[in-house]
Amino acid sequence: MRRKPIERHQTLREKILETIRDAILKGNMKPGERVSEPELADRFGISRTPIREAFRQLESEGYLEVIPRKGAVVASLSERDVEEFYAIKIILVGFAAKMSAENLTAKDIERLESINQRLQQIAEEGDVKTFFRVHNEFHEVFIKAAGNEKLYEMINQLVMRFKRLRLASLSQPGRMEISVEEHRNMIQAFKNHDGDRADSLVRHAATIGADVLIQSMNQADKAEGKVSSLLEKVAK
Repeated sequence: MRRKPIERHQTLREKILETIRDAILKGNMKPGERVSEPELADRFGISRTPIREAFRQLESEGYLEVIPRKGAVVASLSERDVEEFYAIKIILVGFAAKMSAENLTAKDIERLESINQRLQQIAEEGDVKTFFRVHNEFHEVFIKAAGNEKLYEMINQLVMRFKRLRLASLSQPGRMEISVEEHRNMIQAFKNHDGDRADSLVRHAATIGADVLIQSMNQADKAEGKVSSLLEKVAK
């Protein structure tokens, strides 16, 4: 494999993060599979220090699990992980939306509309990574407007820990377009200063996100089961 020397330390770390995230999200790296430090060091022509830093970041995002004496392996995701994450997200983000409905200024709402217009364009282009980043900007506007620093910190910690789940959900077919429409409805609730409606919309959007992801996971499990069955028949 050709070495890819890169000059800036931060660029090295970002490149490693992107490489591993993509491989996991595309299914090229399976749950439980070991992620080799030596292989990555050779591939990028670097020492193991930035690789270990990247592993720590990916562990915090739910992509990897670092096991003593074994190293880093791809973290497994279960239906329960999805259900528990979205159950907490529904409560925290829904409450933030309810609180912010009274605090959002006309300028804030203009910003939300501008961000959502950009999201619509990105969805049409099919760029999930950029959509995910800009989608976070949309949520940050109203979460900050709730005016509760502790709530803001708790949500940030939660979404960072389960970044993999959120990105996987947005990657499902049609999910980005649905998200844009959900945002339109939220913006209308914010314009009307209707906190209960905003809370309800956030809860509904999170429920759909969880359902879509669980359905996708179940379909993947069935497909993998069929492949295993076929391999067993061939082996016989």
